Amino acid sequence: MLRIALLSDTHGYLDPALFKYLETCDEIWHAGDIGTLDVCDELKKLKPLRAVYGNIDGQEIRKEYPKNLHFICEGVSVFMTHIGGYPGTEKSRETYIPEVKKLIEETRPKLFICGHSHILRVMYDKKHDLLHINPGAAGIHGFHQVKTLVRFNLDKGDIQKLEVIELGSR
Repeated sequence: MLRIALLSDTHGYLDPALFKYLETCDEIWHAGDIGTLDVCDELKKLKPLRAVYGNIDGQEIRKEYPKNLHFICEGVSVFMTHIGGYPGTEKSRETYIPEVKKLIEETRPKLFICGHSHILRVMYDKKHDLLHINPGAAGIHGFHQVKTLVRFNLDKGDIQKLEVIELGSR
């Protein structure tokens, strides 16, 4: 079993309140718009880091981290990217961007993670049989009102004990 801390859109800022939530985790995952390599260095001091670059990230970050990341963790197939879109609901159509939709269909992940919108969402995508998580934004730049992250466990192919954590006002 692994405990994961998932964040996105730090834009170069790590809230001091964040660190107590990372201590209990085994890995930290960052869904892009990291901002600076200093953010990555600080996170890597705490726990192993998996990350993708976002649209605001410069060449230094893009050299270290990929645009798309597909991996298996504790028996769960994971696909992470920064700009991904959302599954459809009964009231709205699917808005995955075409490149991401194609990759979802090819890799068939059980867990799809993206950032970018600064809007925290956890949704089940019935069509693609996956859990979609956007952890919102943990930084201070953007239109979001509250800084957020998500923690969860991965164990023997299952996603468990998912929790949303609010770090306070932007």
